[in-house]
Formats: sequence, structure tokens, C-alpha cells
Amino acid sequence: MKSGKLVLYSVAVLFTLLAPFIMPDFKTQLATLWLMIIVALTWDMTGGQMGYNSLGNIFFYGTGMYVAAVICIALTHDVGSYTNAFSDQVYVFSDAEYFTGVMIGILGAGVFCSACALIIGYLTFGLRGPYFAIGTLGVAIAAGELVSNWDWVGGGQGISLPVFPYDLEQGKIFFYALFAATGVLLFIFLRWLYTTRFGAAINAIRDDEEKAEAMGIHTLRYKLTTWSIAAFFIGVVGGISAFQLIHFEPLETAYQTINLGIFMVVCVLLGGKGTLWGPVIGAIVFHLFKEVTWNYLLGWQWVALGALIVITVVYFRDGIMGWLMSVKPEWFGIRVEKKSEDAMQEAGT
Repeated sequence: MKSGKLVLYSVAVLFTLLAPFIMPDFKTQLATLWLMIIVALTWDMTGGQMGYNSLGNIFFYGTGMYVAAVICIALTHDVGSYTNAFSDQVYVFSDAEYFTGVMIGILGAGVFCSACALIIGYLTFGLRGPYFAIGTLGVAIAAGELVSNWDWVGGGQGISLPVFPYDLEQGKIFFYALFAATGVLLFIFLRWLYTTRFGAAINAIRDDEEKAEAMGIHTLRYKLTTWSIAAFFIGVVGGISAFQLIHFEPLETAYQTINLGIFMVVCVLLGGKGTLWGPVIGAIVFHLFKEVTWNYLLGWQWVALGALIVITVVYFRDGIMGWLMSVKPEWFGIRVEKKSEDAMQEAGT
């Protein structure tokens, strides 16, 4: 079994390294795939592993975009003047200024979003079930409206960032590498985290929070820590997306609650909540499904997406991973002892 896992991880690493060169025409789609994997893994941290289903994780993605952009601009220019729609000044970034702004901006976005998660979580983790989901969704919607009316960061017109200074194809590889490196780092980190006492504690919160508290687990501390870690990685990929897209708007791009905010949840449901590989598999399947329907069923893509969600909820309630575990338990190291007919009859008598 260990050799099988080693082969699986080796193939995954090799494909990650070679994918943009094997499929050069799909560099952007591959980068988006990694984005979907990351947001699915981070959503599952709270929704699958801890049992707190959030509809507001898109808040950290949008906030990460704006924080990264503001930091990059502020290192060289005045932000208010840069984002002024009536300004006729030309703003130039040297190569060093661009890459410095990208790196500091991305890290700053992650740290800022992590701090926001602590504050928001402290206010919302008193809610449970659908109330927590609706509460976090309200935070994301409110943030989008606030930013769209904040002229200092561009208001409704959004922000335009400097273009990658070298060749366009090199830029695609650069951003793919950033997404892939973040995704691999997150996967390795979660693979370790879920095997620790911390992972057992958040699973206990999911199973029965009252009993977890009675056992001496400081549930609020674990909930805040889990959400802040998830927010850090979402903020980081939000920052990467800001530089990849070059121009983004608050409601349609940054705080896109209807699109990415829902997609990350669907990926986890499709792959299987509360599993390490479930969000990854779900993101891959969903991204492929979305690309095919958006290209060949234009105008009907939302109908196809709705059908996918219905089929998942009705026939695959535990997701693809849950279904595989039930039909092929030996693949996951689960031993199922089969009783003979005589033993079963004897047990029945």
C-alpha cells in the first residue's frame, strides 16, 4: 500500500512540474485548476474537518486581492493618486519593484486575511449550522459593497496592476508556478496537520462540540486557528490572482460570491467532505466539467452545473471519495471481514 501511495505522489509531482510544458496552450486553465484545488482544500478545513460550513470564504479571496494590490502600489507610488480614474499620470514599475511588490503583496495578503479571520471568527463562531453559513455570507457581501464604494482603492472600477515585465508565456508559467507551489505546500501541510492532535481536536468539534468542550478542548481557540490558517492560504491565492488578472473589480472579480464562492463548496461536496484527497479530486472533476460546459454548452452551462449539484447531493452524498471507500475499501487500507454463511446463520439464531 505504501508503494502505491509513493507511486501516486510521484506521478502527481511529475505532472505538476511538466504540465505547463506538456500542455502549453492550457497554462492559464492549469493555473486556475490549482486555484480551485487550494480554495477547496481550505474550505474543507472548516466545512469538512471541523463541521462549520462557511459561505463567506470568498471574503478572504477578495480581500487578499486588494491587500496585495495596495501593498504593491504603495511601495512605489501613492495609492489614492494611482487609483484615481481622472489621473493622467503614467505610473511605471521597474522589474525589481514589480517582483518585490508581488512577493511582499502576496505574503501581506495572507497575513492580513489571517488576522481578519480571527476577528470575524470571534464574532461569528457563536453561530452554528445555517446561521454561521448565512452570517459569513453576509460578511462577504458587505465587504464587496464597501470596497465598491471606496474611491481610495478604485471604487466600482477596480484596480489595474502593472503587467508582468517579460514575455506573456513566461508570465503564464510564473503564475502557474506560484499557484502550484502554494497548492503543494498546502497539501503537504494538511497531510501532516490532520494526523496530529490538532486534527483530532477539530474532528471532535465536528462530531460533537459539546462533548469536545466537556473533554477539555478549547473549541473557540481551535476554530479560530483553523479558520485563520485557511484564510492565510486563500488570501495568498487571492493576491496571486490579482497580479495574474492585472485588472479586477470588487463585485464581479474579487468578492464573486455567486461564482467562486459557490464553486469551492461544490468541489468539496463532489469530492467528499472531511477527506484529504476529496477536495482535490472534486476540484479536478469540477474544473474539467466547467471548462467543457462553458465551451460547448454556452448558455446552458448553469443548467449543467445545477444538474451536477443535484446528482452529487442525491446519489453521491459522501462524494466521490466516500463512494470509493464503500465499493473499494481495500484501496484505503480498510479491511472488511466476510463471514461465512454458517457463521451468519449461527449469529442469526
